[in-house]
Amino acid sequence: MMKKAPNKKLIPALVEDKNCNCGECHFMKLTTIQKLYLCMKYELPEIKLDEDIRLMALKPINKMLELSQKIK
Repeated sequence: MMKKAPNKKLIPALVEDKNCNCGECHFMKLTTIQKLYLCMKYELPEIKLDEDIRLMALKPINKMLELSQKIK
């Protein structure tokens, strides 16, 4: 990543040891299929954002969806 973005300051995620990766991340393990299902079913917890932040966040989501349509 540093080669792709040499002008960026990359801050590594907190890890318990040097052998840790996202698949073993304590925080990633907090998300379960059941929690995801309940979140989708009941739309909770509600997340409130300022409209300008919501619109900025929507741009990369729309771009990812646009790119995924080209793959099919």
